[in-house]
Amino acid sequence: MGIPSEDVVLIQLPKDPSEPTVVTVNCPDKPGLGCDLCRTLLEFGLSITRADFSTDGRWCYIVFWLVPNVPNSCKIDWESLKNRLLSMCPSFLLPFVYFNYQQGGDGNGSSTHSSSVYLLKLCCLDRKGLLHDVTRILSDLEFSIQRVKVMTTPDGRVMDLFFITDGMELLHTQKRRDDTKEHLIAVLGSYCISFELQLAGPEYESLKALPSLPPAVEEELFTYELASKEASSKELKSDLMTLKKASVTVDNWLSPALTLLQIQCVDQKGLFYDILRTSKDFDFQIAHGRFSSSVKGYRNLDLFIREANGKKIVDPKHQNVLCSRLKEEMLHPFRVIIVNRGPDTELLVANPVESSGKGRPRVFYDVTLALKMLGVCIFSAEIGRHSASDRQWEVYRFLLDDSHEFPLTSNGARNQLVDRVRRILMGW
Repeated sequence: MGIPSEDVVLIQLPKDPSEPTVVTVNCPDKPGLGCDLCRTLLEFGLSITRADFSTDGRWCYIVFWLVPNVPNSCKIDWESLKNRLLSMCPSFLLPFVYFNYQQGGDGNGSSTHSSSVYLLKLCCLDRKGLLHDVTRILSDLEFSIQRVKVMTTPDGRVMDLFFITDGMELLHTQKRRDDTKEHLIAVLGSYCISFELQLAGPEYESLKALPSLPPAVEEELFTYELASKEASSKELKSDLMTLKKASVTVDNWLSPALTLLQIQCVDQKGLFYDILRTSKDFDFQIAHGRFSSSVKGYRNLDLFIREANGKKIVDPKHQNVLCSRLKEEMLHPFRVIIVNRGPDTELLVANPVESSGKGRPRVFYDVTLALKMLGVCIFSAEIGRHSASDRQWEVYRFLLDDSHEFPLTSNGARNQLVDRVRRILMGW
């Protein structure tokens, strides 16, 4: 009852570069599979322009139409993407009647396998954009950044500690390590003073939790309302007013066995991932779905769903909680604020963590890109986890250097910084 591996994930490259690449996944189903696939597409820097999917709870069929988030930004390694997607699909060699999703894993159908965490130590001479350049190389090499500790010394040197996992699972080999060093040296050149790569030790666990946030900062960051106090920038206010038009409608009349969710909202990077992440966290199953192409900057989604017990979602309270969470994830999947930290200026970015414990891909990449584009230097940076509002969050903290070119004491400059970071994260 299995199918050949070459038929599980099919990738059809377009004849015209302006057209999307079509990726088809045809395999046994498991809880949270759609979310895991979308997360990997986001990690590879791809945007879903359309999607169709269907499952009977045992077998699923999904079609994605994909384009790069940033056209002509980098070459996509489609063969590597195929291997990554294959690794997430339940075994195609065994009949699906033998699958037992409750055995092991994280409670969401995930495998017990956990990638080894490595520590990359870089000592460099400081320059503008250095942190993003390193992050870009790591992303291109398919490394996922789990934690970061960046420190600038008084003599103009930077010590970067990157705790990374390898999407290719090859970092234990000397060739992979040598290739990593070669790519980094090629970009950093004479700015690189030293390079070390080794398995992470106990210091990784100590960096998981961030230093406590001041109560006022925590409240501003996590008790978030879509209000004009976010920023005084006219452009940002306009975007926020547009976001308020998002709608989620529940229909239990169209189908005798399934609840229909109709969603309309502004288009943004990772939208489909955010919706499927919510479905995974709430443990409801999507039987059929269509993610339509963007029309005038808006997306329409039709999702036929059921609860884990196979029944329709009829409880009004459950419906309201689900709709509220979906709106929250569509309206503001990120929290971005800028605060004073003593005499210094700190940028904080936060996003929810999946119930499985996985963070969102490429956030550090996008934030460092925005800061590089603005010419803002980063004095120190770190990533950690924080619990608030009954949820776990991944929090990115950047201590920024003030300059004459971009004076962070100016409210206008601060608003511009928040606006740029937010736009890069949302893909606007």
